[in-house]
Amino acid sequence: MNIFLAVIAVMILWLMTPSWDWYRKSENTCRTWKTQAFTADRHRKRKLLENSSLNSKLLKVNGSTTAICATGLRNLGNTCFMNAILQSLSNIEQFCCYFKELPAVELRNGKTAGRRTYHTRSQGDNNVSLVEEFRKTLCALWQGSQTAFSPESLFYVVWKIMPNFRGYQQQDAHEFMRYLLDHLHLELQGGFNGVSCSPILQENSTLSASNKCCINGASTVVTAIFGGILQNEVNCLICGTESRKFDPFLDLSLDIPSQFRNKRSKNQENGPVCSLRDCLRSFTDLEELDETELYMCHKCKKKQKSTKKFWIQKLPKVLCLHLKRFHWTAYLRNKVDTYVEFPLRGLDMKCYLLEPENSGPENCLYDLAAVVVHHGSGVGSGHYTAYATHEGRWFHFNDSTVTLTEEDTVVKAKAYILFYVERQARAGADKL
Repeated sequence: MNIFLAVIAVMILWLMTPSWDWYRKSENTCRTWKTQAFTADRHRKRKLLENSSLNSKLLKVNGSTTAICATGLRNLGNTCFMNAILQSLSNIEQFCCYFKELPAVELRNGKTAGRRTYHTRSQGDNNVSLVEEFRKTLCALWQGSQTAFSPESLFYVVWKIMPNFRGYQQQDAHEFMRYLLDHLHLELQGGFNGVSCSPILQENSTLSASNKCCINGASTVVTAIFGGILQNEVNCLICGTESRKFDPFLDLSLDIPSQFRNKRSKNQENGPVCSLRDCLRSFTDLEELDETELYMCHKCKKKQKSTKKFWIQKLPKVLCLHLKRFHWTAYLRNKVDTYVEFPLRGLDMKCYLLEPENSGPENCLYDLAAVVVHHGSGVGSGHYTAYATHEGRWFHFNDSTVTLTEEDTVVKAKAYILFYVERQARAGADKL
């Protein structure tokens, strides 16, 4: 009887004790709950970060809150040189608006229409359009719909048509800007990559003959806005024969005078601060050519010592000034890190004109629209950022990051490329 009762007790205890399967199921359930709780917490934190990122793009203007609509550009691997130029050009209103108003170009037909195209070196030239990718990039900026835009499609087109910029090494922002403007100009003429944009230009542009500056063919929006004309005077010092020629330009490359090259900051006390006027004066002053640049005098019938002087025969609507900060020494390319003082408003170019009496006072005044800065010591290294003004506010564009900044910060920057907009053109931008 006692044995029977003991067996009954053991069976009752066994029935009351949870099985190992139950333990396993319970453990799995707990683990699932923990995972769900962790996922929910992570999702909540991500939402908080997104909201905080959105709130960081808000600021108060005149007591009311408004959004910062600026969009950054992702760095695709040392592509800050491209990003700084694109952000600068996007803030030149006349130029940017023209491209954004162009109709989209369909590069694919039939079943592949609408699919994303990845441009590679093996594809034919007809598969790429620099104008179209440039247009799409400009349209993506200043919408405020995303924190950063990836310009990979534009970069692939750049690889295709500009072999110098293939790869992911650091490049010169000024060199890229010149290649970009030249190729946009060529493609808009309808003579590059098989893409004809000439009818678009004729339908959407009201450029007058006086605004045209032809560089490599017919005028386009590139030459109408950035195009100016230089008069180059060369005088033979032996017989006095004078030679004149007119050279179109899209930008002016200015030397930093040698007496200022050791002065790196604005606050140094060793002499006066270098100004943009010093650089312009050095560019336009009378210069005696050295032995390596002897002038072939048509009257003397041989190379002679001579002088050279530049005059600006026609100012552009947007004056692009490139400060020559990189120069070659015996073995390497060094950077001139001198601070150059530049005005934000009222740059007067009248004294550099060939015929200043034929220009009105407002036509010679320029206001700064954007400035590209190189940070670092060499052209093949360092980092590029840009400052630009939009609707009266200054922004700093550092790849994906865009921040509001003050004028005092802009004027302290060591400028590499300066974009000045003609004051009259800024007031009448709708005329273009």
